[in-house]
Amino acid sequence: MTELGDLLALDAVLPSLAAANKRALFAGLGTAAAQVWGLNKATVSERLSEREKLGTTGYGNGIAVPHARIEGLTQVRGLFVRLPRPIDYAAVDELPVDLFFVLLSPTDAGTDHLKALARVSRRLRERGFADKLRGAGSRDALFVLLTGDDVRDAA
Repeated sequence: MTELGDLLALDAVLPSLAAANKRALFAGLGTAAAQVWGLNKATVSERLSEREKLGTTGYGNGIAVPHARIEGLTQVRGLFVRLPRPIDYAAVDELPVDLFFVLLSPTDAGTDHLKALARVSRRLRERGFADKLRGAGSRDALFVLLTGDDVRDAA
């Protein structure tokens, strides 16, 4: 099992972000990154949108891993978002997406960025894991699934 605790904080897990489309999703992700990681929300939203124009980060089974390099970051950070209603995301399997693991990396992250992408992808592709994420009833439960950390220890 691949744990993702070094990428997430409890506040970076959003169990029910409402977004009707990609634009609204990226705006919401920018706001969340600003609140959790102290980043500029417009910059995060713009970088995610720019990256998505290069090709979809939706790889199937209702999952996407949007990612971008952000000036001012000192290490790779993540956000996990579950939407109450899936959105059209132009995923490779053409199915709507409701689970998003967002990776934000320093501009010079190099292999750290690629390694984080690989870890997140491996974890989200584990058999039955997406179903567990969809069935989790709370932020705490999602955090434990993603990180393996007891929420009491996450403070």
